[in-house]
Amino acid sequence: MNTRPRLTRSIPFWLLVGGSLASAGAGAFLLVDKLGVMSAALTSGTATGVEVYVGQIWGVLGAILVGAGVVGLLLAFGLAALRAYAPAAVESPAHVDEAAELEAPSERDAVDTASDLDLGESDPTERSTLETAAR
Repeated sequence: MNTRPRLTRSIPFWLLVGGSLASAGAGAFLLVDKLGVMSAALTSGTATGVEVYVGQIWGVLGAILVGAGVVGLLLAFGLAALRAYAPAAVESPAHVDEAAELEAPSERDAVDTASDLDLGESDPTERSTLETAAR
């Protein structure tokens, strides 16, 4: 059984996509708004230092947010492309039964293991002591 969820059901993947879209959208809004105010103030001749110099910094911040959003979207698309090439793990029912046996060995298995030990030409009392200790 594949323990990894499908990419469409992966919460971190959708957080990456949503965060990237939000960052790109907020950055685009900030960039267009501040550049529009600055452009209007400069063409009308009423520009102040706050509109020009502070507006430039806000415009740069908007451009950085747009860039981060685009990079995040490219990462999400790349991850989706790589996930499409990942082989799907398929388990047969026989494999599941073997795994269950490996996880929980029974008491009888412990006795079988003790009797399978090569004890050589030892005394029968020592052999029964070893088998009892293995139980």
